[in-house]
Amino acid sequence: MKHYRIHIAAELSGVRVELIRAWERRYGVLAPERTPAGYRVYTDRDVALLKRLKALTDEGVSISEAAKLLPQLRAEMDAAPLPVPQGAEEQTGSQPEAWRAAVMAAAEAYDQPRVARVLDEVLAALPPLKAFEDVLVPVQREVGERWHAGTLTVAQEHLVTQVVRERLVSLLHGAPRGGRRHAVLACFPEEEHEIGLLGAALRLRHSGVRVTLLGQRVPAEGLGEMVARAKPDVVGLSAVTNRGATVFEDVLTRIRDALPKGMSVWVGGPAAQSHAEVCERLGVRLFAHEDDWTRMAG
Repeated sequence: MKHYRIHIAAELSGVRVELIRAWERRYGVLAPERTPAGYRVYTDRDVALLKRLKALTDEGVSISEAAKLLPQLRAEMDAAPLPVPQGAEEQTGSQPEAWRAAVMAAAEAYDQPRVARVLDEVLAALPPLKAFEDVLVPVQREVGERWHAGTLTVAQEHLVTQVVRERLVSLLHGAPRGGRRHAVLACFPEEEHEIGLLGAALRLRHSGVRVTLLGQRVPAEGLGEMVARAKPDVVGLSAVTNRGATVFEDVLTRIRDALPKGMSVWVGGPAAQSHAEVCERLGVRLFAHEDDWTRMAG
């Protein structure tokens, strides 16, 4: 059985170290083992339980009430046991495929709790970036493709996307926040799809970049004012919904003109990739390849 020190358990679960200690002390939610040196160590089961408690408190349930549900939560976990990883580096290539297939099967059954349980297993078993790259990104891509093909309904797509978004936010809570370089990330003014932007924030933070995440529907003028005050090294934009080349160029021009002159600007997403020539003409760098992460972070 794999064991984690408390700071790793906090990163995997999205629950801050001080909260884990407080929950243990006040409500007895966990009884972690101790190393010979006296350090707390946590199992995958402990991490999964912390995730369930965090989900409840995020929904507005007090921790005192959530703690009363511990017997029920443990019983549910026993009914769907977690995989026992031999270490993240020892995961077989077939395991991510099995997780992805389980998510899609749950989506087809309209079973959002099952989607959540599978993705919680993923986050407990894999390091954050590996969970993101090997499972969350492919799941979200397949969901989008199947929705466009008409083999998933809007409701099925939404029930998966909502859980993926929650897990991405959880990973961001545990991601490094410091760094010499500073990036501001925002969606286009009318853009509501932010999964890609959250993923960009996660990868940049793990690359040592300090990130200010603005999210959906950011007006060009507001973005320009914020950037002028914060003076970041780079601005990253997400454009998913394709409203045509003319609209894309108009919006990107307004954003570029609102930003300080000379600001390094990157744009990614399906809409941006559909209008690469517009990005080039306006002097905005298009995020299109895997190694662009290194260039953007550096």
